[in-house]
Amino acid sequence: MKDERLIEKGRKPLEYYLRLKYPVTIHEAEEGGYFAEIIDLPGCMAQAETLDDMHEEIDIARKLWLESMYEDGNEIPLPRNESEYSGKFIVRVPKSLHRKLDQIAEREGVSLNQYVVSALSHVTGQNDSKTSRRGLYARTSKK
Repeated sequence: MKDERLIEKGRKPLEYYLRLKYPVTIHEAEEGGYFAEIIDLPGCMAQAETLDDMHEEIDIARKLWLESMYEDGNEIPLPRNESEYSGKFIVRVPKSLHRKLDQIAEREGVSLNQYVVSALSHVTGQNDSKTSRRGLYARTSKK
């Protein structure tokens, strides 16, 4: 089945896609500098030494990615909308892991749900603004 976010080939001009705002995820690189990726555009990523340079580099990467896909006649996904996510999903885990998570949550004085959200946030860097920044990339590149 076709992804609903995809637009049929040739339906819109390239300029339409270039104007779309795609969410960009920026991480501090372990070796220094920054690494950014656009999840909605598979393989679209960039590296830079500073955040200012990062914005310019990911914008260049986005444009090149879109131009290449468009010229090759490939479908281009639309940016994901945060409303596409309900905030709920089901995860099946072994009984032993379920028990361990529940025990830790009880020891911490929080619900199992709160503990799992905290653990997932920690692992994905969502609770540390220094190491991960996520938002719509709306900044224009330097002229």
